[in-house]
Amino acid sequence: MVTTAARDALLALRAEVGKAVVGNDAAVTGLIIALLCRGHVLVEGVPGVAKTLLVRALATALDLDTKRIQFTPDLMPGDVTGSIVYDGRSSEFSFREGPVFTNLLLADEINRTPPKTQSALLEAMEERQVSVDGAARRLPDPFIVVATQNPVEYEGTYALPEAQLDRFLLKLTIPAPSREDEIGVLTRHAQGFDPRDLRAAGLRPVAGREQLEQAREAVAGVAVNPEVLGYIVDLCRATRSLPAIRLGVSPRGATALLAATRAWAWLAGRDYATPDDVKSLARPALRHRLDLRPEAELEGATADGVLDRVLASVPVPR
Repeated sequence: MVTTAARDALLALRAEVGKAVVGNDAAVTGLIIALLCRGHVLVEGVPGVAKTLLVRALATALDLDTKRIQFTPDLMPGDVTGSIVYDGRSSEFSFREGPVFTNLLLADEINRTPPKTQSALLEAMEERQVSVDGAARRLPDPFIVVATQNPVEYEGTYALPEAQLDRFLLKLTIPAPSREDEIGVLTRHAQGFDPRDLRAAGLRPVAGREQLEQAREAVAGVAVNPEVLGYIVDLCRATRSLPAIRLGVSPRGATALLAATRAWAWLAGRDYATPDDVKSLARPALRHRLDLRPEAELEGATADGVLDRVLASVPVPR
């Protein structure tokens, strides 16, 4: 009964976020999966498709703290993690927390800052802590990073290193809305919707930390039989031998696909995972872990296209 209530509460997030964001149910589900798996999400989409609004709306509906960092070329690591400052009144040094000390950290346009600052997030993403002046400081729980990047504008950007890309559980792509959804967006704005005031838009918390923790425990109990485990491994191994791929999916990627598959199965109301669950999560869980050869990209190859061929060629267990 507790598990069912937790699932119903998390599924209600889609409807609640929909009060502010139109037509992004798939992205909302991806963010919920990341929260259930304690993972991080890379969101890719052109400017103006409500990436920032999506994160703010989700945090409001979950009653979680959220902070935003606008990544720029002059951003320093201490601007992310925090730094040691001198207090003239007490004549002592103290630690001033950076914006990373939150539940949902929106790293906006993460590819616009140099690798040195990008790497400041690595420890936070992997260890849930930051080390400043030799002391480790724990981050709140839950904690996930939702990083955004623009897929069409690369001037003045820095490609994310493979080590950092591999830390993201999922990569979600947000397309431009359909005509009907865009009319819905304009209708809401014509009726006075203010994206900077979500409370006025009617958003209220429909789930919280307690339901999230109950859901995480339930997801950990989702059964995965050996055939499905073998299917995950075979998919990931298949990416390592393709001519178009310079670097395939690592074992960390296989474990990420497993975790996301279990969360997806639980949200669907089952306590076991199926090969169809794996196929549903393969693209968002693996697309950012493939390093295509330059000649393949020149010929029009894409990560999703490669994964489609892999999914079509690897036998599905029955």
